[in-house]
Amino acid sequence: MTGSVDPTRAAMAAFRDLPLDRPIAMLNLLRFRDRAGYAADVDAAIDRDVSGAEAYKAYGRAAAAPFARAGGRQVWLGTPQLTVIGPADEAWDLAFIAEYPSGEAFLGMLRDPEYQAAVVHRQAAVANSRLIRCDARTPGPAFGADR
Repeated sequence: MTGSVDPTRAAMAAFRDLPLDRPIAMLNLLRFRDRAGYAADVDAAIDRDVSGAEAYKAYGRAAAAPFARAGGRQVWLGTPQLTVIGPADEAWDLAFIAEYPSGEAFLGMLRDPEYQAAVVHRQAAVANSRLIRCDARTPGPAFGADR
C-alpha cells in the first residue's frame, strides 16, 4: 500500500477554501522509509545512500529559510511511543506542530522556489504522513472547551 506523502489537488483546493487570513497550526505525523527513495531525476549530487530519517533532516535544513520567511515556527516536537486510540498500524516516527501567521503564509511557503527544491528530500524520506490543518486557538482550562 502506498502511503500519503504529497497533498492532493482536491485537498489543496479545500485548504484554499478555508479562511486564509488567520493563524493556523499544522499537525504533522511522519513515518520514514528505512532507506531514502530519491526519484531518478533528482540532482545527482544528492547523497542517496541515507536513511529516510537522514533525508528528512536534509529537508529540514533546506526548508528552514523558506519556513522562517513564511513566519512559521515549530511549537511542539515529539517522538510517538504508542497509539493508545487508533489503528496500531498507524505508527509514527515523528510528530510536530508548526504554526503559521496565516493560511496564506503557508501557501506562500509552498510557492517559494527554495522550498520547492527542498521537497525532494521530504518525498525521499517519507513512507507515510498526515498533515492536518487546525484553527489555532488558545487553550482553556478544560479539554476542547469553548469552541
